[in-house]
Formats: sequence, C-alpha cells, structure tokens
Amino acid sequence: MKQNSKNLSKIDRDLIIDGKISSGGYLVIRGKVTGSLSGEKVVIAEEGSVFAEMAVSSLTIGGTFEGEVRASKELIILSTGSCRGAVYCGSLTVESGGLLNATVTHLSSDAIDIQTGV
Repeated sequence: MKQNSKNLSKIDRDLIIDGKISSGGYLVIRGKVTGSLSGEKVVIAEEGSVFAEMAVSSLTIGGTFEGEVRASKELIILSTGSCRGAVYCGSLTVESGGLLNATVTHLSSDAIDIQTGV
C-alpha cells in the first residue's frame, strides 16, 4: 500500500491535549495543546493555541503560540497570530498585525540536525 506523504491531521476546537505529540504530514491545530510537539508542517489556526516546545520543519501561526520552537525550514506568523518565547528558524515571515515577542535565532543549514531535520 502506497503511503500518502500529504497526511492531514486535525486537533479540533473542542479538543485539549496535554502531552507529547508526534505528527507526520500536515497538522492543523484548532484546539489547545500543551507539552511537546514534533512534526513536519504544522498550522496553528486562528482559534488554536499551543503552549509547548516544538520541533518542526514548517510552522504557520494564526492563533497563539507560547514556548520554544525550532522550525528548520520556516516560521510564518499571520496577521492574526501571536508568538511568544524563543524562536529558532531558517526563515521568518511576520505579516502586518502579527505579534512576535520572542528571542529569535536564525538557523543556518549547518545548524540543522541531519538525523531529525531540525
């Protein structure tokens, strides 16, 4: 059976997760997550909130993020997004109206762990 690399997982509005999450493919968060999260492409929707340590390839924030994030490829903060804490990323985009209140460190390709990609 062929695996689909574009898997989509959702944490919906009424779902609250406290713990460790590991996700492949795309993860859309509309609920609340606390703990730690690792994955490929993660989107925190406008109604979503994450209070965690994250290690991802790509993160788009439309809701609230507080904690530490390592986004090896990119971090995008949308106009409705809020990011507080510590950020380590390859590329950073903040739309007009987006809030970034964090220490920011650029990750060069040399700083990315070959085994995890982060």
